[in-house]
Amino acid sequence: MSKAESKRKRLFLIDGYATLYRSHFALIRNPLITSYGLPTSALFGFTNQVLKLLRQEKPDYLAAVFDTHEKTFRHKRFPEYKATREKMPDELQEQLPHLWNLLNAMQIITLSKPGFEADDIIGTLAREG
Repeated sequence: MSKAESKRKRLFLIDGYATLYRSHFALIRNPLITSYGLPTSALFGFTNQVLKLLRQEKPDYLAAVFDTHEKTFRHKRFPEYKATREKMPDELQEQLPHLWNLLNAMQIITLSKPGFEADDIIGTLAREG
């Protein structure tokens, strides 16, 4: 790596819901649940993945990007877009308020834009540099 490359600031973007879902389903056979019944598998996995990224890559900037509930241009072009997608599992939905608190505590910026998916935001930021 040249000196010029090593001095470049690096931005890492996490697809928030994709990471959360992946964490949830990775531990679905042995779910983590608090003593008062709150599922925490997704939070545990999400946190571990973020900490691993921070430790191994040492990014200069980090943000978690999330989809919003608004329909996108894809829904207008293709009415069947994500029409068969199942709703978020209840045990995952229960963890969302804690995810926002976790991201805030870790000082991780969250990004979202109504009418756009996380992939759109990530792709735009990656392309624009």
